[in-house]
Amino acid sequence: MHKNKTLWQRPLARLTVCAALGVASTAAHADRFGVQIAGGMSDRDINKVDLGLVWDPDLTWWEIGGFHFTLVGEGHVSYWHSTMPYTTNPDIWEFGVTPMVRFVKSSGYFRPFIEAGVGVRLLTHARFSPFFTASTAFQFADVVGIGVIFGQKQSYQAGFRYQHVSNAGIKEPNPGINFSQLYLQYNF
Repeated sequence: MHKNKTLWQRPLARLTVCAALGVASTAAHADRFGVQIAGGMSDRDINKVDLGLVWDPDLTWWEIGGFHFTLVGEGHVSYWHSTMPYTTNPDIWEFGVTPMVRFVKSSGYFRPFIEAGVGVRLLTHARFSPFFTASTAFQFADVVGIGVIFGQKQSYQAGFRYQHVSNAGIKEPNPGINFSQLYLQYNF
């Protein structure tokens, strides 16, 4: 039995090392990283503070009239505080990732953009009160927003986002929560 265990462990270890090297190689060629902080309110008496790590691999395509499309990846850790009546879990943490597609101005000190993305989220609690539940800790996050990248080296970014969080009908009830958020970002 010991021999069977080591037979699959070696290939698994090699695969893990190769995957780690691939991720490190991709990150080494990345154009930029950024740190994002956001705050917002929902339509369900929930306030949210969000910290994000943004990766911009400089993937651009389809130049149209001084604007182009680009893709960025975002990882988020958020703290939700509920002020609903009879709240059973007033403090909830959210963890997630979202790929964002942006249509951004190609040059200039100020570069306005519109953005959209769909990501996944994991909540520490699905029940907010005896009368309100999201049914599952696993959620989807649909995001649309506007913003501007600015500065001499395009190091700063500010924007507004509308975010819908729900389980997409995986389990009922599926009430969904809508957030309006403002965010600031610093790009390295």
